Amino acid sequence: MNKVKGFVKRETVLSAAVILAILSAMVIRPDREYGSYIDYKTIGLLFCLMTVMAGLQSLGVFKKAGERLLGYVKGPGAVSAVLVFLCFFFSMAITNDVALITFVPFAIAVLKMAGMEPLVLPVVVLQTIAANLGSMLTPVGNPQNLYLYSKAGLNAGRFMELMAPYTAVSFGMLVLCLAVVAAGNRMPGKERNGRGQGPMVSGFPGFSQEAAGMEASGKRIYLGRLGLYLFLFLLSLGCVARILPWQLLLAVVITGVWIADRSLFLAVDYSLLLTFCAFFVFIGNMGRVPAFCRFLGRILEGREIITCVGASQIISNVPAALLLSGFSGDYSALIVGTNLGGLGTLIASMASLISYKHIARMYPMEKGRYLGWFTVVNLLFLAVLLVLSLWVIPF
Repeated sequence: MNKVKGFVKRETVLSAAVILAILSAMVIRPDREYGSYIDYKTIGLLFCLMTVMAGLQSLGVFKKAGERLLGYVKGPGAVSAVLVFLCFFFSMAITNDVALITFVPFAIAVLKMAGMEPLVLPVVVLQTIAANLGSMLTPVGNPQNLYLYSKAGLNAGRFMELMAPYTAVSFGMLVLCLAVVAAGNRMPGKERNGRGQGPMVSGFPGFSQEAAGMEASGKRIYLGRLGLYLFLFLLSLGCVARILPWQLLLAVVITGVWIADRSLFLAVDYSLLLTFCAFFVFIGNMGRVPAFCRFLGRILEGREIITCVGASQIISNVPAALLLSGFSGDYSALIVGTNLGGLGTLIASMASLISYKHIARMYPMEKGRYLGWFTVVNLLFLAVLLVLSLWVIPF
């Protein structure tokens, strides 16, 4: 029983999705149509992207890029900006989850070694918001985008055109927030000479030491794996652009990773894939209940964005996208609504929990203050973007 409780606590969203799927199966008994519920392309693409991102992350590619950028800046304002915009721009290609897993601990380590520890809380708050907002621009930025992009049949250009105004406004708001943070955290004497923060970041565990080690032993293996993972990432983008069939991509990724580093398969978030499958079963079953379809359709009609935002605050934006997409054909509104819905509460985007867990573990006495700042700034961004979506920016 304790193991079950522990699993439910650890995998709350998956547990809820499975319960909903089981309850719906009591209404619509299992039959041949169950097989058609699952969007196998989305599941396959997510698996491939997560596997490839795990490979690139295992090589330290993203942190190395961050270290290089930090080597050219100095001062708390510039360092904060680089750390935040690393999340913003990288999330567009590597997903919001991977961006936060990579750059939040990196930022904490860099700020501590630079004597800028008072900046940790505001920077991590802005990193989290930046990852969620940057990821909304592209189909591969987050799981709900990939699913809705595939379901809507949009091309990548149209998808990015839809989300570009919100991304641009988000960028501007992040710049303003960073200016406020920098103004409130003047640190004379902390700035470094020469190439800025180069001496500081070179002490970050990993890259300069890693590179020296690779000279002697594993450089060829490292470069071989890097080339393979970049090639697989390009193939994944080709599949997203509907140039390659997902079945071919899946076969190539499994084969390539099995040869290069099969331990990467353990890094895949299988609970997310199972959550998708469980929601697909629930949506498929409830879609065969006319009364439920009419009820949810009436709630959604003309209110897709606000409904998505509201649902995301309670169940997170990925489940909201999966649930509501089964009962509305206005995919543009669903895409906007679920992306904006990632702002607000801590669980509005499950990626936000990544940052919170780092803060709670490293600064347990500060987690309440972090949560307060996080909520206030998130609600500010949400209010501005929601007003734009409802009254200013046309689809």
